[in-house]
Amino acid sequence: MQHKNSFIIVNEKGLHTRPATELVKCASTFKARITLVYHDLNVNAKSLLGILMLAAPKGAKIEIEAEGEDAKEAIKAIADLSKNKFNIKY
Repeated sequence: MQHKNSFIIVNEKGLHTRPATELVKCASTFKARITLVYHDLNVNAKSLLGILMLAAPKGAKIEIEAEGEDAKEAIKAIADLSKNKFNIKY
């Protein structure tokens, strides 16, 4: 079963290397296949290069799709991480 949700980038500088690294760390703790969708791009949430290719600015709405045994938990964790600005303090 596929689960879906979305989040808005609230970081001033968008989804750059540091927040993307935190997102990959978070996603990698789950077994589920997690995909991020922004515009026409679908990328693996466990791929730093993939996330950076999104080039998502502040205010961008990113869709999360996950499939697998812990998909629901993975989506919640990523959404919570984004609300916490990916644990980055400027």
